Amino acid sequence: MSGLIYWLDMAGVIVFALWGVILACRSRMDPFGMLVLAAVTGIGGGTLRDLVLGVRPVFWVTDPTYLWVIMATVGLSILCFHYIHRLNRGFLPVADAFGLALFTVIGTHKALLLEAPGVVAVLMGMLTGVAGGMVRDVLARRVPMVLRQEVYATAAIAGGITYVVLDALSAPGTLTIALALLVTLGLRLAAIYWQLALPTFAWVTITPPPPSGEETGEGAAPPAALRPKVRVRMIRPEQSRRRTR
Repeated sequence: MSGLIYWLDMAGVIVFALWGVILACRSRMDPFGMLVLAAVTGIGGGTLRDLVLGVRPVFWVTDPTYLWVIMATVGLSILCFHYIHRLNRGFLPVADAFGLALFTVIGTHKALLLEAPGVVAVLMGMLTGVAGGMVRDVLARRVPMVLRQEVYATAAIAGGITYVVLDALSAPGTLTIALALLVTLGLRLAAIYWQLALPTFAWVTITPPPPSGEETGEGAAPPAALRPKVRVRMIRPEQSRRRTR
């Protein structure tokens, strides 16, 4: 099982590193910028996870293969730039969903190996999956995906819970990994396909209709009942999308 986890981890690093390279290209960064975004995306979440769990040294220090994989991904991306930049917008979210599912399972599994409580293991799985992308988006001057309406961190939490529950039930390791991957990946792909999103809350100013001059008198201050009021309202995803168009 440890070998399967290791290769899943490598696959996740490649997918996330490619995501970082593509975003760097769209942000018109040089090769060093591509390498930085690829590294932050590929190993940033796992690094923060190890630091929080007190693992010293972090995983890529004891196994530099992760760094070589990232550099190879960046190098091949530069050589194949003619094909990389043609990747459509549909490919990137799907590839990111696979990386999120892989890293969520890796983070949850490692936390449980260190005998962390179940709730901590779920949070470590989410951190492994989303933290690298958050730092990448900040460096690229974008609002991190996890802070928007996207069903992103929610999918990671669901996958982590699935892993923890099956592990507590002593389910076979391969089955536990497969189901946790499917839950995370299924939720994320469903959100992409059907444009599912969480509702947001916003301050809304409610302005009453203007009164006639006969009711209040010309030049008189409006009564308190007719003054604008500020309320907190829940904005559904489709309403938010219409407002941003």
